Amino acid sequence: MHATTADPLRHKASSTTEKGLGRAQAILHAARALLAAEGYAGLSMRRVAADVGISLSNVQHYYQSKDALLEAVLLYTMDLFQHKMDAIAAAMQDASPLERFLSTCDMFLDEITDPVTHAIFFELWALASRNDFASGLMDMMLARERKTIFNMIRSLNPTLGDEETMQRAILMVAQVEGLMLFRLNKSERRAQFLAVRASMRKALEVLATAP
Repeated sequence: MHATTADPLRHKASSTTEKGLGRAQAILHAARALLAAEGYAGLSMRRVAADVGISLSNVQHYYQSKDALLEAVLLYTMDLFQHKMDAIAAAMQDASPLERFLSTCDMFLDEITDPVTHAIFFELWALASRNDFASGLMDMMLARERKTIFNMIRSLNPTLGDEETMQRAILMVAQVEGLMLFRLNKSERRAQFLAVRASMRKALEVLATAP
């Protein structure tokens, strides 16, 4: 269960929790699709309500403002990444830390070229340059990514000091995020996508394992 979907119902009666969670998640799905398709300017509480088939006041019951909804969409998207990482760890319990790390890298590199995920993060990057709230969300997202990568490097390279490990995590996140500036099409330009992914995968492996 995603924390983002549960938060709006934290103080509600338990008898309405399951229904409320389902509705909150439907709102997030609709907002995520709208943000990816039309950007921040096209994201409106009223449009989300119409897409879900509920009233505007119902949307505002869960997310009181457009910024609150934007934050929830970002956290929900990040939670999806975390659940996929957890699934990789569970499925590869008998694999080496390096194999788990590389599988996680593959997942990240695939996800950032997903059209919806790419559009959401690209919009947030652009918005962060002129909107303080979006800038704060971006800082939060990057901090969470760096912490995740920091822990993966630590499992592979436990002799590295904290400062060096964090510097490598920062660089790795910057490299992965930087791929969002390129429109890598993994279906129409499959060979190019695979070549870039292989190069990035190798660079991340070196950064994570070098003494």
